[in-house]
Amino acid sequence: MDSEFTIDEQKILQPFVTNLDKPIFALRNMPEVVMGALFSRYSRTTKSLRRVLLDEFIQNKEMGFSEIVAFSGGDESGQIIATQKAEEFYDRVLVGYGDDSVAELGGAHIACEEVSNIAAKALEDARIGLSPLEKSTRYVYFNQKKDGKYQYFREGKIAELNSFDEYIRANDFLFGTYSNLLEKMTKFEMERFPKGADATDRAYQATIRAKVCDVLRGLLPASAKTNVGLFGNGRAFEYLILKMYANELSEMPQIAQTMQEELSKVIPSFVKRANDNYGKATQNYLSKTRDGMKKLALEMGVESEVGFNGEENPQYPIPTPNASFQKEVSLVDFDADAQEKVISAMLYPYSNLPLRSLKEKVKSLDALARKKIIAEYMGRRQNRRHKPGRALENAHYTFDILANFGQYRDLQRHRMLTQERQYLSCRHGYDLPKELVEAGYDSQFKEAMDVAKQTWVKMEKESPAYAQYVVPLAYKMRWYISMNLREVAHLTELRSMQQGHADYRRVAQNIYLEVKRVHPEFAEYIKFVDMKEYGLERLESEKKIDRKLAEISKKYAQTDPQK
Repeated sequence: MDSEFTIDEQKILQPFVTNLDKPIFALRNMPEVVMGALFSRYSRTTKSLRRVLLDEFIQNKEMGFSEIVAFSGGDESGQIIATQKAEEFYDRVLVGYGDDSVAELGGAHIACEEVSNIAAKALEDARIGLSPLEKSTRYVYFNQKKDGKYQYFREGKIAELNSFDEYIRANDFLFGTYSNLLEKMTKFEMERFPKGADATDRAYQATIRAKVCDVLRGLLPASAKTNVGLFGNGRAFEYLILKMYANELSEMPQIAQTMQEELSKVIPSFVKRANDNYGKATQNYLSKTRDGMKKLALEMGVESEVGFNGEENPQYPIPTPNASFQKEVSLVDFDADAQEKVISAMLYPYSNLPLRSLKEKVKSLDALARKKIIAEYMGRRQNRRHKPGRALENAHYTFDILANFGQYRDLQRHRMLTQERQYLSCRHGYDLPKELVEAGYDSQFKEAMDVAKQTWVKMEKESPAYAQYVVPLAYKMRWYISMNLREVAHLTELRSMQQGHADYRRVAQNIYLEVKRVHPEFAEYIKFVDMKEYGLERLESEKKIDRKLAEISKKYAQTDPQK
């Protein structure tokens, strides 16, 4: 590629682009707001991006480009000035040749630490534009104390409840039981699964740790504090903050305010409307709609299950993939004409016919011809990473799930679907891990569950919303999942893998079985769903990590002159 720039121009541009002689390059060393505005201008010119950057941004004195990028020197006061200049820059570009979509072209990383599991789920609920990563209940022990106290949410309006003292006692009891059983269950699992000769100490210890954490995580209350890291674009952050401001729990607006303050230091223009007049009007719309729907549900008598008096304590056994699972996963809706819709979509890219005409032709095909088309479209899959095509997105399924909060936490992270949950509660019973029964510690677990439920009953009378904080992860909750067939394939194959938590593996397996029941012709090619049960789920995965670590060590030992 012939350079379009003089030697001097190349020197000016070099710090801000990864190359000067290829048609594909990345931007660097500029604030996100500048990169977003640059792309916005780029969409409305015949110039190359590097030429736009040079002529209209760097060398345009009105833009104040040199002041904006001055923050790279590390001076804090300079950074503040640069951020202000960047905001002025953004406003000028937005008025001139951009719109709100510019905010999708710049992003930021933000850490939200010491937030409750309730807040973590709200932060992770955004499906588009944000990528979250959360502290794991599988690899991290939650028994640490800070200033002599277990780490759970106790701030804000929850402290004003009459049942707050009982809330504190219940949380301390749950965390105390969790801590007490850590060492005991570690010893039990090591005796149950002795280290094999083919496993390193590291792999074995990591596997046992994960197993114990999996068994005990049900004791952790939703109030347990965790850490969430988020990367996202400006528009997604603005909407997330706006929704957090409108949340009924006092923890959420506080998080929203702090997030906005901190993001304003790096992408100020992208998040400023979350709480301005425009944002507050939207917050009011969200909160009024929520309150109105609550009132309407109460009037219609659908806000709670009939017959619940806060006293019964149903406890359902954990179903296996081969047992009845209707209490846990129920298929409530699906496309009866899914086969015709999907096969028509499979053929559509290779046809010149309108979709309506194509559907009529598919209707006339016999079963053998339809099967041949499906096999040709999906039959070459050799592993779960061979994703089936978009034609599968034309068939839809809705599942009603009754499973524990821990399972929801694991499955909520999927983006290409719709999920809505009900309030966390203790009205649906809880899952008792069979390992605790085998180890003889089930009575301690049951006692902790009963303590939590007694406290929840009292808190629920004051505030169903705040009562959620005391609900342990083992208690069941209701939520629905609506997704297309392509996402069914992705979710069931990914979440049934051997190294996954047994609880969410079971949900994935049961979703697959339900789809197989109504559409066996498609399920035949969703063939990487693991229906087996395992003892040490993580062991084989940890062995793979060991092999990779050995390969990396060998690789860099060969390139290191000191070795």
